[in-house]
Amino acid sequence: METQHPMTYGRITGWGGYVPPNVVTNRDLPEWLDTSDEWIVQRTGIRERRIAGPEETTATMCLAAARRALAQADLDPQELDLILVATSTPDYHTPPVSSLVQSRLGASRAAAFTLVNGCTGWVYGLCTAYQFIHTGIYRKVLVVGAELLSRFVDWQDRSMCVLFGDAAGAVVVEATPEPCGLQGFVLGSDGDLSDLIIMPGCGSAHPCSPEVLARRDQYVRMNGREVFKFATRIIGPICHQAAARAGLELDAIDWIIPHQANLRIIQAAARQMGLPLERFVVNIDRYANTSAATIPLAFAEALDRGQAHPTQRFLFVTFGAGITWGAAVVQPWPTSGAASQEAVAQADGRVPTG
Repeated sequence: METQHPMTYGRITGWGGYVPPNVVTNRDLPEWLDTSDEWIVQRTGIRERRIAGPEETTATMCLAAARRALAQADLDPQELDLILVATSTPDYHTPPVSSLVQSRLGASRAAAFTLVNGCTGWVYGLCTAYQFIHTGIYRKVLVVGAELLSRFVDWQDRSMCVLFGDAAGAVVVEATPEPCGLQGFVLGSDGDLSDLIIMPGCGSAHPCSPEVLARRDQYVRMNGREVFKFATRIIGPICHQAAARAGLELDAIDWIIPHQANLRIIQAAARQMGLPLERFVVNIDRYANTSAATIPLAFAEALDRGQAHPTQRFLFVTFGAGITWGAAVVQPWPTSGAASQEAVAQADGRVPTG
């Protein structure tokens, strides 16, 4: 007779974020750029962003966020089975930044790989982590989203450089028999729109050359108008799809954490879904668009400051390069049982995001 194995769920036992200490406000930018605070705020909702210092890299930001998440989970790095890093701005083309993080953490047992999905990367990574947990292959997984975009945008292009900042966010997911974790998700891609967000040069199609550098094709380019139109069309439908796959209506979701690309996109999504903006976690005014880091950073901040509690339901929704998109309904902790009691006690010793 075939043995029936109990379902394995995934509890988010730790979270952490990191932002560089260097703050660049909109009022700082006109010193070298033809722009203004009013112009940026009206079009994006951004007031300031964090810019990495010369000694910082994507790997160092990943490490800072990962260490906070591991401390929150009270987990030794050597206990990790897998490390997933979502980024499009790695330290090097190769080796992968995930291996640098694995080495510097001292996570000697862990496998590691990098997902390159632009702003959508961390949600893809989180859904991937849960698949490893659900199948029983791995029990302790670290998922990091990080971007150091300030070195990949053209600071002479005012339509692009004002939009982005540098940051990292991370969570630890651990196997548990108690129901919680990923409840429903949807992921998608439309490569026909891939040229809407692109770094044209320094890849295999157009290797680095004097001509590529003269055209400044080593920097990210974006058709902002078309991306805006796409985002406002996609967010509402995929939120409904993810909730439906979880067997829920949107009213059952406590918090929606959207990709922090543009406040106007978030406001349009709220109107489209008939939800008050107060149910959305928003921090774009302070950090700008940090790509793969936006959702884990906002999630960690919301928990650390007590705005949200991990027994609540969250809907993470994002869009980005590819063009790709994703939405996931997650209840980080179970609402009852021993694991929940332990988690509530653990929350008394939270590690601030910083």
